[in-house]
Amino acid sequence: MKHSPAKSALVILTHGFEELETVAPADLLRRAGAEVVLATTDPRPEPVCGRCGMSLLPDSTLDAVAGRHFDMLVIPGGPGVKQLRRDPRIAALAKEFLARGKPVAAICAAPLVLGDAGLLAGRTFTAHFSARAELPGAGDEPVVVDGDIVTSRGAGTALPFGLALVRILFGPDCEREIREQIMA
Repeated sequence: MKHSPAKSALVILTHGFEELETVAPADLLRRAGAEVVLATTDPRPEPVCGRCGMSLLPDSTLDAVAGRHFDMLVIPGGPGVKQLRRDPRIAALAKEFLARGKPVAAICAAPLVLGDAGLLAGRTFTAHFSARAELPGAGDEPVVVDGDIVTSRGAGTALPFGLALVRILFGPDCEREIREQIMA
């Protein structure tokens, strides 16, 4: 199912990513017709191993897509968030997307990256319980949309998170079509 105009999403991929939090939103966005680019933080586009041992082959590297226009940034969680927090490119990307009025989505522990960048101050958001000590303002809702920031709790909320991203990029009618298609 293709919806126009064409939309695109950049999904960050690093070793230790949470598989459900990466694949579910990417799948749903692609079903809606978005171009989804899985970009590894590594210098080469080689398979990236998730927290449960599943490997994904990235579409590109983060460096190779630098300067390219995307409509949304998606940051999956998992143990790999530790690496993302040390990589200044990720916080810089989130700031850049928000400065351009483009949505930034973070799930599980990934809102820590947004918190580190100072992007959650005065916002309503949620995060995995393991991140709440560092993000004391996190709520317990499955998915929270506050302006251009979308957050979600974790792997168990990956489907509603992905559907929210479809709604944001393509509207409620497309979200409803995808829900019907996957029987959600």
